Amino acid sequence: MLSSISTALSALQADSTAIDVTGNNLANLNTTGFKTTEVQFADLMSQSLGLGGTSAQLGLGVGPIQTSTVYSQGVLTSSTGLLDSAISGNGFFVVQDGSSGQTLYTRDGSFQLDTSGNLITSTGQYVQGWNATNGVVDTSGAVGDITVPTGSESAAKATTTMDVLANLNADGTVGATDGSFSTPIQVYDSLGAAHTLTVSFTKTAANTWTYNVTIPAADLTSGAGSTTPTSLATGTLSFDGNGNLTSPAPPSTSGGTTTAATPVSVAITGLADGATDQTISWNLFSNNGTGTQDITQYAETSAESKTTQDGYAAGQITEIQMETGGTLVATYSNGKTATVGQLAVASISNPGSLVSVGDNNLAATAASAAPVIGAANTGGRGQIEASELEASTVDMATEFTNLLAYERSYQAASKVVTTGDEMEQETLALIK
Repeated sequence: MLSSISTALSALQADSTAIDVTGNNLANLNTTGFKTTEVQFADLMSQSLGLGGTSAQLGLGVGPIQTSTVYSQGVLTSSTGLLDSAISGNGFFVVQDGSSGQTLYTRDGSFQLDTSGNLITSTGQYVQGWNATNGVVDTSGAVGDITVPTGSESAAKATTTMDVLANLNADGTVGATDGSFSTPIQVYDSLGAAHTLTVSFTKTAANTWTYNVTIPAADLTSGAGSTTPTSLATGTLSFDGNGNLTSPAPPSTSGGTTTAATPVSVAITGLADGATDQTISWNLFSNNGTGTQDITQYAETSAESKTTQDGYAAGQITEIQMETGGTLVATYSNGKTATVGQLAVASISNPGSLVSVGDNNLAATAASAAPVIGAANTGGRGQIEASELEASTVDMATEFTNLLAYERSYQAASKVVTTGDEMEQETLALIK
C-alpha cells in the first residue's frame, strides 16, 4: 500500500510539472520567436517480486519529467517596424547582454535603435553583426555591436554629366515662337548648392537648330549685378530627313567596338559661393554617349520628356531600415542610400542544448556545439526577412489536449492515493 501511494505521488508530481510546462507554453502563445516545449515521461525501474517460484515486476511509478524545446519554423507575420526581422530557416540572431557581457541567442527580431545609435533588442541586448565602412560590409571579420552613425552626412557630389530628352518641332518656323524651345535642368556644385541651367534651342534652318546653355548671372562672381544669363556652351544640332541627329556625330561601331559620341562640354567657372570650378558633360546620346539619341526632331510640339544629372546635395540620415538578408540601409535627405551594417546569424547544430535565460534569449551550455557565425543565407543558415516577425510555435489545440490528458492523469493518481489511504485505514482498524 505504501508503494502504491509512493507510485501515485510520483505521477502527481510529474503531472503537476507537465501542467506547469503547458501553462508556460500557453502563456507564450503570443511571444515573438517562442518555441514550444514538449514533455517526455519515463517510468522508474521496476522491482522484481518472487511469488510462488515465479518472477514478477512491479513498477515504481514515473520519474521526473524531461522537457525539450522544439525548434520548428514559426509563421512569419508582417510588421510595420522598419528594423523588425525574422529568420526563415535555421539559426539565431546573436546578441550581447550589456551588463554581463554574455553572448546570447534569440529568434526574436524586434529590434530598435537606442539614443547612441546602437541596434538593440526590445529588452535592451546589443545586436551583433558587422558595421559597414564606406558602405561596404566585411562579414569575414569578428562580430560586434551594430552602431548606426545617426549624425553622419552624405557628402555632396558635383554634377559631372547631364542628359536632356526632348523633341524639337520639325514644323517650327525660323524666327517664330514655335521655332524656339527651352528647358531648365538643376545641377549641383562641389558644395552641394543647386544651380538651374537653361538649355535653349533655336531653329535657324530646315533640320538645323542652335543650342545655348546658360546659368543665372548671379550664380557667378563675374555676373554680379547683372540680370542677363551667362552663356556656358553653344553649338549647332543637325538632323536628317528622318528626325535623327547627325551632328554632333552619333556613336559608331566598328569590329564589335562602340565609340562613344563626343559630349557637349559645359564649363562653369567662378561660382559665387566659392565652389570648385566644374565641367559637365552633356550627353546627346543615352548610356554616356553609346546609345540612342536624346534629342529628336519630329513634327510634334517641342517638349522635354526627361532630364537627368548625377549630382546631389549633402544629406542627413532620415531613416534606417532593415532589408532582406540582414543589411541595414540608411536613407538620406538627398535621396541617397548607403549600407551601414549587417546582422550576424549563428548556426548551432544542437539547438536543443540551449537554455532559456528570459527576455526571449537563450544561452549556450557545456553540451552546446560551437556556434558558427556568418551572414544570413550562407553555410546552411536561414534567410533574414525584413519587416517580418516570427510567431510563437505554440499550438493552442495541442496544448489544451495535453492539459486535459495531464489533468485526467492527475485525477487518476490522486484516486490511487485516496484508495491506498482507505486501505491503510482498514488495516489499522483490523488491529484494533
